[in-house]
Amino acid sequence: MGKPLGVKIRVGILCSFTINGLDETIRVKAAEKNIDCTTYVGGYNQYNQEILNNESALYKFSPDITFLIIDTRNILGDLYHFPYSVSSSERKKFVGKKLKEIQELANTYTSRTKSKLVIANFNLPTYSPHGIFETKTEYGFHQMIKEINRGLIDLFVNSDFIFVYDFDRFVSQFGEDNVFDYKQFFFGDMKISLERIPYLANDLMGYIIGHLGLSKKCIVLDLDNTLWGGIVGEDGFNGIRLGPEPSGNTYFEFQKILLSLNQRGIILAINSKNNYDDALKVIKEHPYMVLREEQFASMRINWNDKVSNMKEIINELNIGADSVVFFDDDPVNQEYMKLNMPEVLTVNLPKDSSQYAQIIKKMNEFSVLNITDEDVKRGKMYFEQRQRNNFENSIPDLKSFLKNLELKILIKKANEFTIPRISQLTLKTNQFNLTTKRYQESEIIKFSNDEKYLVGCVQVEDKFGDNGITGVFIIYKNNPKEWFIDTFLLSCRIMGREIEKGMLGHIINIAKENGVEQITAQFIASKKNKPIEDFLQNNGFHKDGNNWIYLLKEQFTIPEYLTVSVE
Repeated sequence: MGKPLGVKIRVGILCSFTINGLDETIRVKAAEKNIDCTTYVGGYNQYNQEILNNESALYKFSPDITFLIIDTRNILGDLYHFPYSVSSSERKKFVGKKLKEIQELANTYTSRTKSKLVIANFNLPTYSPHGIFETKTEYGFHQMIKEINRGLIDLFVNSDFIFVYDFDRFVSQFGEDNVFDYKQFFFGDMKISLERIPYLANDLMGYIIGHLGLSKKCIVLDLDNTLWGGIVGEDGFNGIRLGPEPSGNTYFEFQKILLSLNQRGIILAINSKNNYDDALKVIKEHPYMVLREEQFASMRINWNDKVSNMKEIINELNIGADSVVFFDDDPVNQEYMKLNMPEVLTVNLPKDSSQYAQIIKKMNEFSVLNITDEDVKRGKMYFEQRQRNNFENSIPDLKSFLKNLELKILIKKANEFTIPRISQLTLKTNQFNLTTKRYQESEIIKFSNDEKYLVGCVQVEDKFGDNGITGVFIIYKNNPKEWFIDTFLLSCRIMGREIEKGMLGHIINIAKENGVEQITAQFIASKKNKPIEDFLQNNGFHKDGNNWIYLLKEQFTIPEYLTVSVE
C-alpha cells in the first residue's frame, strides 16, 4: 500500500470547450504533493447554467476552489471572426457588456459558495482580419481582448475570493501552434492540446498549493558552482565566475531571481562545505554578489556533512523540513539529502548553470494567494533573528536574555489590514498551534463580523526590530459565563519568548471585564504541534474530560519583561 494522502481539497473545473485530461492530471500532481484531491468537471459549455442554477451538480459537489476557463472564441462570439462588422464604439460597448457579464457571474458564484474562483483570462490570437493594419485600427480586434484582460484584473484585484489566471501568458510561453491542436479542435472542440495539459495543470496547481497554505518557506543553497561558478577555495576570490559577462552571468541571473523571492518573503540560507573566511569574503565583498550577508537567515559554512548542517538550519529557523527547498549542484549531495531527509524538496540541478534561473522560475512550490506586509519584511526579520540568537548566546540565562530583549506586544483587532495575515498564520502555523484549525480569509471575515467571536492578533517588537504579526487568537463566546478558545497560535519565529503568556493574559483580562467565569480550551494533537502540548497545563488550566478549564477567579500574571498594549 502507498503512503496515505494528507490534506484534502475539492476542485471544480468549468470550461466552454472540451478539456480532456485536465482533472486527471491535477489529481496526479496533487497526489505527488501528498494532497488528496477530488475533482468535478462541468458539462460541455455549461458554465453559465452550472453557476446560475442553485441545484446544479456543481453546488452539490461543493468545491474548495473552482477554475473557470472560457476561450476567446466563446467570449467574442461572431466578433471573433468579424470584429470590424461593427463600429469601434460598438466594440467598446461590447467589451464593457462582456466584463459586466463575467463580473455578475463570478459574484453570483462566490455569494453562493465558499469556493475560491480562478478565472482564466483570454489569449490574444496572432491572427487579425486586418493583418498588418491591425495596429493602425482604432480599438481593433487585439485591443478588445487586451481591454477585457485588463478589465478582469481591475474588477477583481481587491477580491479575496476571485483570482485571474494569466492564460494568455501560458499560450505565449508555449506558443499558439503548440497549445492549440487544430485537428483536435475541429473534430472535438478540444482547444488545448493533450500534450500541453500537464503544463496547464502545473500552473493551476499553484492556486491549490496557495489555497492550502502548502507553499515552501525557505531555500537552502550551496555556494560553489551554485551561487557562483568555480570553487573559491581553489580558484580564489578573483577566480570565481560571477558577473554580467559569460560564464558568470548565469549565476548572476540566478542570484537576482533568488533576491526577488527573498523580497517577497522566501527565507534564504546557506549550506556549504567551504572555508568560512573565503566564502564570507565573497558574500561581503565581491562586486557582483547580489545576495549579501543580510539576505541569509542562517549560514552553515563548514566541513560538516550537508544533512547535519540542514538539521541545524531547520532547528535554528524553527521551521519544518517540509518547508525547505535545497539547491546543490553536486548529484552526490542531492542523493544524500533525498535519502536522509526526504521531507526536504531537493532540486535536481543539471550541470548547465544557465538552467538554474529557469528551474526556479517554473516552480509552483512558492505560490501564495496573498503577499502580506509580514512576508515582504520576512528577510529583514530573520536577519534580526540571527542578531537575537547571537545576543542570547552572550547572556548567561534565559530570564536575563528576555529582560534585556525589551519585548513589546501590541494586541490588534481583525480588520481589512490584519485579516490576510491572520488567515495565513492559521494555514501555515504547525508547531505552536493549539488546535491547528485552518481558516481562509472569508472565514476570518465571517468570524470578525460575528459578535459571538473575538478575533485578534499580536504584533511583537523588541530591541532588534519588528517581528510583525506573529500570533493569533480566535475566541468563541459560548455563553455569557464561558468562552472557548477556538484558535491560539504563535509563529515559530517567536517561540521561546513567552509571548503566549501575554496573549493569554490579555484574553483573561477581557473575559473578566465581560463577567465570564471560565475559559475552556482543547488541545488537538497533530504530528507537529508537540511544542504547545503542555501550554494549558502550565498556565493554570485543569483537565476535565477532553477539555481544559481555566477559572477566572484565579490570578494570572503576565511576565514582567513583557509590555502589553492594545491598539
